[in-house]
Amino acid sequence: MATELNPSMKMTELLDENPSLLGVFTRMGFTFGYGDASVADVCKGAGIDPDTFLLICRVYSQDSYRPSAYEIEKADLSVIVKYLSLSHTHYMDVAMKDLAAGLGRMIVPCGDDTQRVIWKFFTDFKEELQKHFNYEEECVFPNIGSRVADIPEGDHSGVEETIEDLKSLVMNHLPAEADQQEAYKVLSGINFLQDDIRKHILLEESALEGNVADDPEDNSLSAREKEILVCVAKGMMNKEIADRLSISIHTVITHRKNITRKTGIKTVAGLTVYALLNKLLDVKSVE
Repeated sequence: MATELNPSMKMTELLDENPSLLGVFTRMGFTFGYGDASVADVCKGAGIDPDTFLLICRVYSQDSYRPSAYEIEKADLSVIVKYLSLSHTHYMDVAMKDLAAGLGRMIVPCGDDTQRVIWKFFTDFKEELQKHFNYEEECVFPNIGSRVADIPEGDHSGVEETIEDLKSLVMNHLPAEADQQEAYKVLSGINFLQDDIRKHILLEESALEGNVADDPEDNSLSAREKEILVCVAKGMMNKEIADRLSISIHTVITHRKNITRKTGIKTVAGLTVYALLNKLLDVKSVE
């Protein structure tokens, strides 16, 4: 049974039990040579809140873990934002360069047309990834922790879909003449990047959910909650609501929990009646 992560455990013990956290350690800027130092001691020396560091470690080492609103409330969001930004740097300066080198070796035996097609796809993907990261760093990250419910969010769907397409092209449609050993290494790199970006998205969305936390004593619905309530009353699913309002599904779910807590109503039928009684919705729109 894995040891529960806590600030008093030795840093070497944390890494021994969770070797997948090597990437987290690197991006945090930790240097090796911990000796018997605890997580708290190492973090203190680096000026990093140990509980926030361990929250990030749980995201990357525990597949079923998602930070609670309380954990995000306690966390040092500046540490999370810095980590997310450093992840962007790692993806572009390390992961993508390694992937490009592997792709280059993989397609050496292929014809010129095949090489051009694959390089064009990869180059477009790299540009899309950089554009997405620039948007997040300029428009999303500066607002994390601002307590503003309607801050812009990064739409990760295009990035995730392109990674999946790249993986599918190599795994299912690679010409037979391509270097198969290099293809195996490329697929390993794509799988790592795909999993790491999923964790990155989870951490980012969890931090963003802290922006929609509100006063538990205030039972009035916010403007955004009213919008979501109307969508729910119209029979829209969470994904449809997220797409309509350009927010993440997880933010929709958080708002819906707040709506239920504030109104005391759990069913769609009950929320529909609430919307009608409070003139948020016209009867004709639900007939």
